[in-house]
Amino acid sequence: MELHHHQYYVFTLFSVIFVVSHAANLSPEVYWRVKFPNTPMPTPIKNALHINEKPAYNGDGNTKISQPWGVGAWYQAAPEDELHKIRQPFGVYRWYQAAPEDELHKIRQPWGVFRWYQTAPENELHKVHQPWGVGSWYNDAAKKDLNDNHPVTPYFFETDLHQGKKMNLESLKNYNPAPILPRKVVDSIAFSSDKIEEILNHFSADKDSERAKDIKKTIKMCEEPAGNGEVKHCATSLESMIDFTLSHLGTNKIIAISTQVEKETPEVQTYTIEKVEEKANGKGVVCHKVAYPYAVHFCHDVGSTRTFMVSMVGADGTKVNAVSVCHEDTASMNPKALPFQLLNVKPGDKPICHFTLDDQIALFPSQNADLQVAEN
Repeated sequence: MELHHHQYYVFTLFSVIFVVSHAANLSPEVYWRVKFPNTPMPTPIKNALHINEKPAYNGDGNTKISQPWGVGAWYQAAPEDELHKIRQPFGVYRWYQAAPEDELHKIRQPWGVFRWYQTAPENELHKVHQPWGVGSWYNDAAKKDLNDNHPVTPYFFETDLHQGKKMNLESLKNYNPAPILPRKVVDSIAFSSDKIEEILNHFSADKDSERAKDIKKTIKMCEEPAGNGEVKHCATSLESMIDFTLSHLGTNKIIAISTQVEKETPEVQTYTIEKVEEKANGKGVVCHKVAYPYAVHFCHDVGSTRTFMVSMVGADGTKVNAVSVCHEDTASMNPKALPFQLLNVKPGDKPICHFTLDDQIALFPSQNADLQVAEN
């Protein structure tokens, strides 16, 4: 009998080792499907993985993932709906052809590839330090932010979320093309302030360059202590984001949503709310994609929240489905932080909300996750 039990435990041990080893070898997108079997993958994650989940017919009855960078792209005609990916400014041909005039702004935009090699233009720095930043809830508001006239509405009250409400907003479309890399790749790259020199050498970044400043800033932000009432984690891979979410929320029945922007818009315009739909109430995680050579997401839970999907239309007709996160309990936050200074309220007075940019992910528990329809 003792031998039988011994064999059982040995079998169990090897089974666990096999499962852990197998999970470690899964691709990021497969890892998502295994861990969140009933949760559609949000568009920003699919884009950063360079995949397209639409099945493409092969002609033999099988389907494949028809990503534009796949092997089959060399042998099959490119689908019409994927030609824009070939022509995009980050594609292969951009090295051989003159850049179209209407795409130059994408090359110059602060999240573009060249921002790592060129000095950021002064008139674009505000996009990097815009009031949607993570630290704005915990750090003292900068004087320059308080002295501005603020033509935009970065923060607002939950009572403002109703049909017909008008808001002046910057575009919620963000450009951060940093790719999501597999965990086994990023785990081989240093990510700590005591190895800055090694990191800069790895990415061929001059120590005094803007690129180096961004790398240092992101690592510093990741290493700083969490704010009062905050639980934080810097996910350097999709697998890491998934593991943090599962551990923190305690369930794999998850809703994962992101802001959807129809097209590029002028920097500031007036939007009118057409519809407000509550998506979650309570504990959740929001992951902000931050500046780094590969995708790093600053994920955190800032206490009790209510999350809404807000349908809006801009003055130029642009449609936006924006995720609005409303912080219900702000009592422990910094009273000198930007949201409270701009709205002239004290922490704990009333819920304060903000929209998320279209490369940020909001993840929340749902008892009906298996019934959710793909939002993205």
